[in-house]
Amino acid sequence: MAFEALDELLDETLHLPIAGKLYTVPAPSAAIGLRTQTLIHAAAVAADGGHVDEQVLGDAAERDLYRDVLGPVHDELLADGASWPALKHAAITAMVWIAQDKAAAETFWNAAGDPSRLAPNRAARRATRSGAANSTKSRGSTSGTSTRRAPAAKKAAARRPT
Repeated sequence: MAFEALDELLDETLHLPIAGKLYTVPAPSAAIGLRTQTLIHAAAVAADGGHVDEQVLGDAAERDLYRDVLGPVHDELLADGASWPALKHAAITAMVWIAQDKAAAETFWNAAGDPSRLAPNRAARRATRSGAANSTKSRGSTSGTSTRRAPAAKKAAARRPT
């Protein structure tokens, strides 16, 4: 078996619907991808209270990050008069795509960047279920073993007050 051409295996674009238009963000260069990964890792370390090289998170390192991760879509959004929140959300979604994968970027996009919507708590997950009770009884153990029950006489003696 031979290796298939990588460009035929990977979908190297991110499609973002904004204000009724579909914007296609191309894959970044390897250099931009590596820089984005480094910045995201450094930001996570800093958020956890760790020590980070200040040059990595400095203004010069971040200056054109949104333009870099969005590629030509950055200028297209500006020309179309997109709002700042739309441009920022598109850029951060692209950063998540670069640093993780398309599924994580889609989750971030659909949560509108709201951390509370990214991983709902247990109560919220229960509330979103159908609400129908599960009437299926759980099966007993099929291991062939059972716990040994105390004889009735010993149980009665244990219950008597002394």
